[in-house]
Amino acid sequence: MRKWIIDNRLLRQLDITLIISALIIAIFGVMNIYSVAGISYLRTQIIYIVIAIVICYVILLIDYNMMSNYSEIIYWIGIVLLLATDIQGRSVNGASSWLQLGPLPAIEPAEFFRMALALILAKKVSDMDGEVNNPKGIFKILFYTAIPAIMLYKQPNLGMAIICVCIAVGILFISGLNLKIIFGAIALIIPTCIIIWKANILKPYQMARITSFLHPELTQQTTGYQLTNSKLGIGSGGILGKGFLHGTQVSGGYIPEARTDFIFAAVGEQWGLVGAVILLLIYAIILYRILKIAKNSKDILGRLICIGTFAGLTFSIYQNIAMTIGLAPISGITLPLMSAGGSSIIANFAALALVLNVGMRNKKINF
Repeated sequence: MRKWIIDNRLLRQLDITLIISALIIAIFGVMNIYSVAGISYLRTQIIYIVIAIVICYVILLIDYNMMSNYSEIIYWIGIVLLLATDIQGRSVNGASSWLQLGPLPAIEPAEFFRMALALILAKKVSDMDGEVNNPKGIFKILFYTAIPAIMLYKQPNLGMAIICVCIAVGILFISGLNLKIIFGAIALIIPTCIIIWKANILKPYQMARITSFLHPELTQQTTGYQLTNSKLGIGSGGILGKGFLHGTQVSGGYIPEARTDFIFAAVGEQWGLVGAVILLLIYAIILYRILKIAKNSKDILGRLICIGTFAGLTFSIYQNIAMTIGLAPISGITLPLMSAGGSSIIANFAALALVLNVGMRNKKINF
């Protein structure tokens, strides 16, 4: 029985600020989901949060060093799930990202794969003993990153593919990858994007989203309808917002996916600029605490796990909020800890639990 109980000396090392901040955002998310979609989605989201907390507890029980020893197995199980999704995934909004496992609710394997990728890349880089700049080391990281990125692109789930790249870049950067390599890769991005656009490699819906982003005034009633109404809702919220349950745009059904991808529109309309800024500050606290845990980590492995999580989380927050206000093309990336959906809420809490796992074991404790 004792193996299911976390020692009090470890519990005292938990980052309470990080935990409270994550729970505040989750509760705030439940409120906004209720205001947009009603009581049934509220109940479902609460159930998912409870499941997420239980999974977090299990993750905290297992030393992250021991977990990393099985990172290869975890990674390839994730790849198999992504492959199964590619073959027989359920299509939602044009992307076959959902996998039905018997009588269980459908899951989005890509959400959970982010943690598997951060874990295996952290393990591989930490085993390189500072040799990350040699061709063999770089190829190994590219290999483990490219496989899921290509599979996710084919679903098509470009947003998640980019998150995989961000996790790899974050880990490589903090590991001391030569700046010439980094700047060289950045220099290739623009011509690569131009080639992809000209060669019609992107899916039609992806091109439509980019066109809507570049020329929103031309697509207000078609592909730009969602963004146009999102900006109207956020703008109409003003400084203090219209008030809880008084969001006419989000509650009136004018913004598709307002409970999931466009939950930030509900925040802006109901809680105004003040509510949006407070939310961003809480996210900033979470990201800061992740970096602090990374800095205080007792080993390279723990530090890289934290940085990989930080990179993926930072991009997710930026991309989701930016797309709702017209600063980035629309993607299927949810707002971490807030958007409705079991896969999203459970995966993000699990990722934070892995960071907390590193933090609670950053000091030697004699048992």
